[in-house]
Amino acid sequence: MCCNIGVQVGTLAIRRPAPSAFAESRDNLNIMRITIAHTRTQQQMIDIVDRAFEDVFRGLPLGPIEITNQHKVWQGSVMNFSLTAKIGFLKNPVSGTVQVNDRDIILTADLGMLNKLISAEKIQNALETRLRGLLT
Repeated sequence: MCCNIGVQVGTLAIRRPAPSAFAESRDNLNIMRITIAHTRTQQQMIDIVDRAFEDVFRGLPLGPIEITNQHKVWQGSVMNFSLTAKIGFLKNPVSGTVQVNDRDIILTADLGMLNKLISAEKIQNALETRLRGLLT
């Protein structure tokens, strides 16, 4: 069972799974989920997420990672995305969704082999910090 750790940031609240809950089974070891509470309208948050998407993964303090081939498609309040994280000669596909509802934004991403090269906790912390900055 997963427990949440909450942090209030201005009008946003960040809740993340405890480290032991990052992957619940062997089948989803590479899956990361970040939930951010908000107080804006759903449409406002969809617009903010849409504008911020390209900046979320760029410039993360995760070492020599180059992000390429970013794609996004909205279906209602859910954005499906994919990108390639390149480390040296290795290319790792990353894909996932961002679901925007009336109270939360839920980022779910399949990190592929990326969490084998960089700790999952480091990736999650860097993304949470970046998301907080872009969504405020």
